[in-house]
Amino acid sequence: MTINKYEVIPGAESFYIKGNEIGILLIHGFVGTPQSVKFVGNHLAEKGFTVYAPRLKGHGTHSDELVETTFQDWLTELEHAYDKLKSTCSHVFIAGQSMGGVLSLILANKVNPAGVITINAAFSVPGYELYKEAHDFDYVQEGKPDIKDDSIIEITYPAVPVHAIKQLLTVIKIGKENLSRVTSPLLLFKSLDDHVVPAESTDYVYHNVSSWSKKIVELTNSYHVATMDFDKFNIVEYTEGFIRKTVINALSGYKVS
Repeated sequence: MTINKYEVIPGAESFYIKGNEIGILLIHGFVGTPQSVKFVGNHLAEKGFTVYAPRLKGHGTHSDELVETTFQDWLTELEHAYDKLKSTCSHVFIAGQSMGGVLSLILANKVNPAGVITINAAFSVPGYELYKEAHDFDYVQEGKPDIKDDSIIEITYPAVPVHAIKQLLTVIKIGKENLSRVTSPLLLFKSLDDHVVPAESTDYVYHNVSSWSKKIVELTNSYHVATMDFDKFNIVEYTEGFIRKTVINALSGYKVS
């Protein structure tokens, strides 16, 4: 029997909420956990949707586990998570925060989901660029999570290994290389005041995908981790509307306008 030497931090666990035949795969960001998307996930589940938020390997345990983790691990886990939803849902949407947004778009190329929602998709992370040539086993100190609402505490790591940062940068590279192949309907959220990922990162997605159905929603009262911030209710509302409209149009044979 294999024993996992890394305990999951309480509150950082994956969650699955069974609902109707419309599934939503929720993907957290780099060094985040399912906790960061739980508010959005719970409220979408209350709308009747089936919601699954897996915890990506190396996250929500100990930063040392990230030294043993690769971007391929994340992509494999997400393909399995998508398949789990697809086995019971007739329509599956993928939604991702930050790095999760990039992973959402990479996965979309492989599985052709009903639609994709990104929240501050991390196609540019200036603060990490200088570590491209650093030693893999070095650690980088992390600052306070970028959340405007001071009452919110996000489960994360105080420091991350350079190895993990390089995995993130590889995810971004792959995401950019495959962006033009994305054809799924898109809903793109961007915080206008984001101290981690420039708002232009979402514009980059908008202008480089092949999806003809795409919309940007600006978040004016949140920083980077918007799924935990003041605009989280808006994210739920717009996401619900996008999903329902996309499904109705798919069933009727019309494209989303």
